[in-house]
Amino acid sequence: MATEDADAIAPGTCPTANGMPMLGLGTWENDDAEQCAESVQTALETGYRHIDTAQAYRNEDAVGDGIAAADVDREEVFLATKVWISKLGRDDVLESARDSLDRLGVDYVDLLYVHWPSGEYDPEETLSALSELHEEGLIENVGVSNFLPENLEVAVDVCDAPIFANQVELHPMLPQEEIREACDNYDIDVVGYSPLARGQVFNQPEIQAVAEKHDVTEAQVSLAWAREKGVTTIPKATGAEHIRDNWESLTVELDREDINKIDAIDETSREVDPDFAPWN
Repeated sequence: MATEDADAIAPGTCPTANGMPMLGLGTWENDDAEQCAESVQTALETGYRHIDTAQAYRNEDAVGDGIAAADVDREEVFLATKVWISKLGRDDVLESARDSLDRLGVDYVDLLYVHWPSGEYDPEETLSALSELHEEGLIENVGVSNFLPENLEVAVDVCDAPIFANQVELHPMLPQEEIREACDNYDIDVVGYSPLARGQVFNQPEIQAVAEKHDVTEAQVSLAWAREKGVTTIPKATGAEHIRDNWESLTVELDREDINKIDAIDETSREVDPDFAPWN
């Protein structure tokens, strides 16, 4: 059973993957500046130490305000953002990354992703710019997002800096086995966005059964399932109740029977599917 007091779960209890906390706060569609800043502050003061944003979310300023307002040192926060597909030419990467730092109010980010291998993305040009930012110390790690195994193969080959993570949609109805296997082969961490499938996990009988067994929520079960797969998750949450509910997932321990039950879900659902995605 999950603890009733999220504050009792110390920040240091969150498992990490190569220094990246495996539970973070996603901020996609959190575009109300005041609410976004408050969400980030609440998350950090609850115990989160991983915040994810992107240029395309148009909330980097608010995320920075939330980090500044929280009673948490910047050095303790693993902060990630992403370069949009229209800014992936070399000069645009270098300029837009600095603009992101300015909006966030920080000297560096812990992880900078290529948001999609689309638009102006050119593996050699884009990744050489990210490597340059890495050498300058403006980004701690280079990441990619929505990359298929074939995209990863090229990126690993041409990027001077190590590819740290691949962020993809991942949840019980889209477990991404092929991508996880490829990332494992390349020693790349997997970060799962939309880990609650935009609420679809609440309607799955298998997840409901596991949640009832452990007296926890379906969201907590889904996040614990991903963690058992070695996947870092960044569920979006705006209200304090949901932020704390997700944090409490760290207390949930699933057994093999639970994992097998969830793995047996035969429904497939992809929630994020733009025309420019590499699989389309």
